[in-house]
This record gives sequence, structure tokens and C-alpha cells, in this order.
Amino acid sequence: MSDNNFGYSAAEQDIENVQSKLKGLLDNKPLCTILGDEFTGRLREWDAAITKRRTEAFSLVVLGDFKRGKSTIINAILGKSIAPVNVAPETFTINSISYSDTPKAEAVLKNGQRINLLADDLVREKLEKLMRAFPDTLDYIDIKDNAEILKEIRIVDTPGLSDLDCLDKQVQDYLVNADAVIYVASALSPFSESEQFFLASHIRPLSFNKLYVLVNMIDAMNTKEDIEKIINRVSERCEAIMPNAFVYGVSGIDEYRRKIGLNRPDIKGFQEFYETEFLKFEMSLKREIILQKDIIRTQRVLTMLNLMIKDTAARIRMIYDMMAMDRQKLDDISQSIERECSTLASALESKKPKILLSITEMQQEAEQWMYGFFSKLREDILESRNTASPEDIDKHFYSYLVDKVGEAYRRCLDIHWGRLNSIIAQLGAELAKKLGIDSLAGETAVSADGKAENLNMLVTQSVMDAASGGNSDSFPDGAMSSFRNILRKKRQTDIIDTALENYDDIRNNTLKDLKAAYKSMEETALNQLDSLYQTQVNVSRDSLNHAMEMSSDISGAAMKKYLEDAAAVLTEAARTLLKYA
Repeated sequence: MSDNNFGYSAAEQDIENVQSKLKGLLDNKPLCTILGDEFTGRLREWDAAITKRRTEAFSLVVLGDFKRGKSTIINAILGKSIAPVNVAPETFTINSISYSDTPKAEAVLKNGQRINLLADDLVREKLEKLMRAFPDTLDYIDIKDNAEILKEIRIVDTPGLSDLDCLDKQVQDYLVNADAVIYVASALSPFSESEQFFLASHIRPLSFNKLYVLVNMIDAMNTKEDIEKIINRVSERCEAIMPNAFVYGVSGIDEYRRKIGLNRPDIKGFQEFYETEFLKFEMSLKREIILQKDIIRTQRVLTMLNLMIKDTAARIRMIYDMMAMDRQKLDDISQSIERECSTLASALESKKPKILLSITEMQQEAEQWMYGFFSKLREDILESRNTASPEDIDKHFYSYLVDKVGEAYRRCLDIHWGRLNSIIAQLGAELAKKLGIDSLAGETAVSADGKAENLNMLVTQSVMDAASGGNSDSFPDGAMSSFRNILRKKRQTDIIDTALENYDDIRNNTLKDLKAAYKSMEETALNQLDSLYQTQVNVSRDSLNHAMEMSSDISGAAMKKYLEDAAAVLTEAARTLLKYA
């Protein structure tokens, strides 16, 4: 075992000691009064989440859109039929699958009541009827089985994520409390824009050490070249979003059939290939997740503790700094904030021209890039006639063309969104200074997207800088009409000739789409600035009001002592965890 692994395995006592110290702060009623009910409520959520992470079984959550074969993948991993697959449109309940010598299934209701289920009850039609008769709302299905792998991990099968805006809170909670994630995509519709957005907005902020992206249904592909192309495409997209993702192409149904001894149709002669690819995934799962599960869990608990310490320390520093001001100074700042709030529109308007100018410059830069890109693309199209075989051109040229244009389009927006978010953060700091709250706002753990830093809120906030404009992960819609025209003529005319005939249309429509995207970027950026400014105002106003109330209820000397003692506890706790950084 490496020194690093040994360090993490020996961390449990330090974690116990640090969590105990933080709980001690929560038991200090005067300190909680000083920090405020809302903030201490947040701390209790942190503590509960950390306890849950430490005590519950290691949780591997399986996610993916509808009809991606998540349940079949789970059954293939387990080597038996456990996760229900014969439901429509697929799994519609949370299924928690864990170890027991005696297999069984129970419906767990919101009130804690458990109702025994038969295997036949797990199909959607029967389960829906049963749910209507339950005395309370169904929370999840608790499935127990004696599959060997369940001795090491619990697997959570989730409903399809067809609507990200309406992502069920229950799925969010399981995701927040997951130790590792498998995301199932489909080779038939490889890694849609909404799937990429989900990874970026819901999974990336949670900082999982390991993520598996399984491209299922590769048995639907006609050639190994087609499989390789799809896997490469998904890998490239994942690399841009989550560099620590492991991408595998698998056939869940073939592996499931193999493990339970069913007939495996092998019309294409790829049976051994499917088996090998699934074995590679299983070996990686064992090596990177199962054998490392204690280390992964410890890392995530340490991350949560460090964030809790940071959050609490920021709150204490802010209140302590305000205490150093006399009542008149607090009144002056409060009045200044209220005056600025009354002229919020003019304060924002003074900053907006800079954003508008920056976006105009970015759009011009993007147009120059795209003109250069299309010039090079034309050369590549002409060259492909001499370098590629007719078979390769027929099979791959169209998708190559679409992918290249889409990639260039997204690249422009991704780069500029990153640049724009830096500008917005800088303007936010300038606005805070204008309000006279720059010293306070810097301690409030408010990020450039206007959201407070809180692990349990990350999923529901779904904030991602690169995707905040709503266009950076999309394809140029106007250009698609030109591509469809190429596809319609593909069988009648040489596809390269057709592409060249439509070349100007593709370029012009893409640039038109790009212009619309930057217009949308402009609107979103201005809304972000409004939100950031208002958040700073609200946080500072609430903090000031709270400090004034505390100064009336608790003497300054007593408040100072409580805060200093708490800061000392946090400093010691942070020092204890520093060795694991």
C-alpha cells in the first residue's frame, strides 16, 4: 500500500475528532445565536451529510437518460436479473440494491414503513397499482441480493433523466450523497447536448474522483470502426467536461446474456469483442472503485469537512470584522447600502457598457476564427477526395463534416464564456466596492454566479460557468438545414460535390447562428450581473442587520470571546486536515 493510501486509511480518527469539534460549535447556543439560525441550519445539514457519508454503504449511483439500458447494465454487472428491466418507459423509481444472504425486496415509504414485494411486483404496471394503495408516498425500492459484488458496494438504479429542469429532488439527493457514478449513454444517440450539459452542470460540480461513462448498445453498430468513432467522440466530449472520466463501449444485453447462460446472437461476429470490452470495464471498476472505495469515501468526507470549515470561518470573520466597527459605522454602511439599493438600476447601467463592448469584441473575434476555420475546412474537403477511399467517404464524410463545424462553433463559445465570467466576477467586485461592502462581500463565500457555496445545494443550483449562456453546448441550428440538404442528395450525387455546393450556405448559416448565440450570451451576462449584485447586497444587508441585533442582545466582549474561541477550533481543525490535502 502506498504512503498516500496509508495516510487516507489512517484518517478516520482525525475525521472523527474534527467532526466532534465542529459538532461542539453547534452545541454552543450563544455562538449559534451569533451566527444566525439560517447559517447554523446550514451547518447542521453539513454535519448530517458528513455522518451519512461516513456510515452508509459505499454508494455507486447509475444515471442516464431514458432508454439507455441502465438496468440491463446493472444486471450485467451483478450477473443476474435483479434490477427490473421490463418496465416502460424504464425504471421509474429509485432502486437501492445492496447485499443480504437472503434476497428480498421492500417498498420503503416516506413515513419509514416497509412493505414486502414479490419479484413480479417490480414491473411498472403492478407497482403503480400497489403504490396507489400504499398508506404513504413511496420513497424507494430496497432490493437485497447475495451477489458477491454487493458485499463491497451498494448500487442505486435511478429513473431516466429526460428533463434536466425537472430533475427529481430524490435523484439529486442520491447524487449529492454518491461516492461514485456510472453514467450510461447510448451508441444509438451518442452523447447528446443535454447529456453533456448534465455532466457539466450536475456532476462536475460535485468533484467525483472517478466517473464511468458507459456507451451502451455498441452491438447495434455495424463495424468496429463505427464503434471506435463513437467512443472517440464521447471521450473527446468528456475530456472537455470531466478529464477524470473513464469511457467504455459496452453491450449490456450481450454481457447479461453471457453471464446467465442465455443464447447470444452473433450475426456480426463481434461476440468476443463485446465480452472483452465489458471485462475491461469491470476490471477498471474493481481496480479504481471497489479496491479504492475506502480511500474514495475518505477523500470525499475530507472535502466536505474542509468546505464546512471554510464556510464557517468566513462567516465568523465577517461578523468579527463588523464587530470591530462601532454602531455608527454599521449604521453608515447600512444606510449606504440602502441608498445604493434605491439606485440599483443606475449602478448596474454604469457597468453594462463594458460587458456589451467585450461581447461585441468576442463576437468579432469568433467570426474571424470561423472564417479561418471554414477556409481550412474547404481545403480539407478538397484534399479528402484524393486521400480518402470512396468507402470511407461514403461512411464517414458526412458525420466528419457535421462534427467539425459543431466543434468549432462550440469552441468559440466555450472560450468566450470563460473569459466573460472573469469579467463579470471583476465587475461584481467593483460593484461591491461601490456599495462600500467589498471587505464584507469578500468573506461571504459568494461565487461569480451569485450562489452561496454549499455542497448540498450544488446540484439543485446547477450552475456551470461554461454552460450558463445556454448555447455553448448546442449545435448551430441554422446550419442544420444545409447539412440536411447534403444528406438528402447523398445517394444521388457525390457527397463531396454536394458539400462544396452547400459550403457557402453552411458557413453563412453558422455565422448567423453564432451572432444569435452571442446575443443570447449578452442577455445572460447582464442577468448574471444583476443577480450577482443583488446577492451581494442581500448578503451584506442581512449580515449587518444580524450584527446589529446581536450587539443589542449580547455584549461586545462576550461576542468577541465566542467568535475567537470558535475561530481557534476551526484553525485547529483545518491544521489537522492539512496533512491530507
